[in-house]
Amino acid sequence: MIPLRLARRNLFRHRLRTLLTLGSVATAVFLITVLRPLVSTLDAGVRQAASNRLIVQSAVSLFVSLPRSYQEKIRAVDGVEEVLKFNWFGGYYQDPKNFFGQFGVDAENLLATYPEIELLSGSEEEFIANRRGCLIGDGLVRRYGWQVGDAVPIIGALYPRLDGEPWDFQVAGIYHSATSNVDNGTLFFHYEYVQEAQDAGAAGGPEGVGVFTLRLAPGADEMAVMADVDGLFENGPQRVQTNREAEFQAQFVSMVGNVPFFVNSIGGGVFLAILLAVLNTMLLAGREQTRDAGVLKALGFTAREVAGMLLTQGLFLGLVGGAMGVGLALVAEPALLSVLGNMFPGYGITLMAASFGLSLALLVGVVSGLAPAYLVSRTSCVESLRAEI
Repeated sequence: MIPLRLARRNLFRHRLRTLLTLGSVATAVFLITVLRPLVSTLDAGVRQAASNRLIVQSAVSLFVSLPRSYQEKIRAVDGVEEVLKFNWFGGYYQDPKNFFGQFGVDAENLLATYPEIELLSGSEEEFIANRRGCLIGDGLVRRYGWQVGDAVPIIGALYPRLDGEPWDFQVAGIYHSATSNVDNGTLFFHYEYVQEAQDAGAAGGPEGVGVFTLRLAPGADEMAVMADVDGLFENGPQRVQTNREAEFQAQFVSMVGNVPFFVNSIGGGVFLAILLAVLNTMLLAGREQTRDAGVLKALGFTAREVAGMLLTQGLFLGLVGGAMGVGLALVAEPALLSVLGNMFPGYGITLMAASFGLSLALLVGVVSGLAPAYLVSRTSCVESLRAEI
């Protein structure tokens, strides 16, 4: 039987060293647990993209607007069931740091084009009927406490009102999307609300539409539709590029940079550093406990049981440190979400990320415990008793 009581006493023989080792493991697991979801969040938008949606953007740049008149011409293309305006607004609530996504859309077609948007309260009818109406994700409800019927003043940085006042939106519905390609921290409003103000000379900002979202008819040939739409405006006035939704989402991943390589490099470096640190701690502990091992063998304990004592100490450091790191990540999740949520919509500490971090901590414990356990188990009883500590 493994002498667990002795293993516990040895762990806390040097309490400061044990606490520092636990802190090191916890810090490493915390970093790995909070960084890993960044990769999965970016990939999720591409994986969960709908197969019946295409995105039409300027062939020059995503930041070049398309003429409004393109909408009806695109709608007439064979295989296109509906066309939705999708225009970035770029405002903020009260203070520039209160930034989140806002998009002007065709209210009548939004929910039909994006069926993954599920209304939790309010109604589509209220949204369509109220020109100032907007739909907000439940992420904004958690962040600002808005409810259906509340007024939401948004200062237009990209589309300023010329009278200096904020745009006045009213919450007509609260939604939740189970997929990452629709961010739950977004506000959708009537495109016409801003367009009419621009036409009346009451607001500034770029003319046109950022992108058009096409909903394909059942059985439509997407390659043919893409070629037809691109060919329709080959001679201008603004050339377009039509992509699958997954390809469009992948553009944003590339804009952020090679995040997977960056995250994996940091995670790998942290893991290796902590493994070496804990291994050094356990080797030192194994040397200190060499004479204890000799006494245990003299009392009749087997080499396997003596080795198990050291392996248990390594597992304790790995598991407890890992649990501390995962717990710290879960506690910090709201603060991380407020910082990273705008750049990484849908970010959150997932069960997979927590399990991965805990598994790495367990691996650190096993590897760091096996080395001293092997050395002690191979040392004879006499050599252990003669050992100088």
